[in-house]
Amino acid sequence: MKMPSKVDVLIIGAGPAGSTAAALLHQEGFQTLVVEKQTFPRFVIGESLLPHSMDLLQEAGLLDAVKKQNFMRKFGAVFLRGREQCDFDFADQFTAGWDHTYQVPRADFDKTLADEAAARGAPILYEHGVAAVEFDSDRARITIEHSGQTSEVCARFVLDCSGYGRVLPRLLGLERPSRFPAREALFAHISGDERPAGRQEGKIWVCLHSGGAWIWVIPFSNGNTSVGVVAEPEFFQRYPGAPEEQLRTVLMSEPNAAARLARMQYVFAPKRITGFACSVTQFYGPHFALVGNATEFLDPVFSSGVTLALASANRAARVLTRQLRGEPADWEAEYAQYMQQGIEAFRAYVAAWYEGHLPRIFFAAQRNPAVMKQICSVLAGYVWDQANPYVTQAARALPLLAQVAGR
Repeated sequence: MKMPSKVDVLIIGAGPAGSTAAALLHQEGFQTLVVEKQTFPRFVIGESLLPHSMDLLQEAGLLDAVKKQNFMRKFGAVFLRGREQCDFDFADQFTAGWDHTYQVPRADFDKTLADEAAARGAPILYEHGVAAVEFDSDRARITIEHSGQTSEVCARFVLDCSGYGRVLPRLLGLERPSRFPAREALFAHISGDERPAGRQEGKIWVCLHSGGAWIWVIPFSNGNTSVGVVAEPEFFQRYPGAPEEQLRTVLMSEPNAAARLARMQYVFAPKRITGFACSVTQFYGPHFALVGNATEFLDPVFSSGVTLALASANRAARVLTRQLRGEPADWEAEYAQYMQQGIEAFRAYVAAWYEGHLPRIFFAAQRNPAVMKQICSVLAGYVWDQANPYVTQAARALPLLAQVAGR
């Protein structure tokens, strides 16, 4: 397609956040343009969705396209530590919501969303990157790079949905260090996974390694499985060798993963991400807003990334729709504070995981069924449910519950 010189909204990135925002804004009658630096399909991590994602995909009109892909249904999460087990099922949660979601190879999932948004009339230009942005009193001027050439687009507003690319945070100096220590993830797709049967097949496994790491096991409907290890860098130094040897040795040194993955074969060589947690100084400004991982990424342990990306895209699109129509739009109250509420809830759970509070709760000899339902709703992504005390008071309640559970 020919590059337009003017649009209502320029969206950076065609991942779940960008495609969702484009679909919603086009639905409201605005002229959008999505520019994506890569070509789809492309590999990206973050493959286990949460049930609240289903609400958000449905709101954007994208859920039917996802259903047609026959992705693996995910009914919950199983946490394992040696012979101990804590099994969460999304059918048994506090908040009224979906009882399942999907485990998705992101190359297929992201392309499905992008293709559907484009089919609905929201154009996407692949292999186009943003080189510079300048803001005037009433617009943004964006310099786009493609095949060594540059062109300029004027937009009334820019949504940065660039994910790990974090285009505007880098260009505008908005980067801020995360509160979490630097951790690494070493991961790959494998075949030969000996899965449990029935409803349990699609549940994510999270295995605690005695050496201070945790392991994910995410099954796909194509027969492959995503496996990964997350730990601080010092952990990996105990396992020398090439990444293939290193990942296999770690997996085989945890009894639950070893039993399930004994026949594993690599589909591709392991990849590594280091220091993935990140943050920003602000979520929005004159004529721009940051969406999804362009704002903040916490940790992969509770699979919050795609849910927060979809939630922020939906929320930003709704606030922006009112602004572009000349209606009152409070980005601080309606967007930044709303998103911070969800992020802070997940942050409390990530902190409680690494501090040992959640393992004590999950593997306690006696667990309060009502409390576990409330926690299950958080693990399902319903982190804006103000009726759930383990959302609104998580930072205080989880350490206290862990003290009781440890007695």
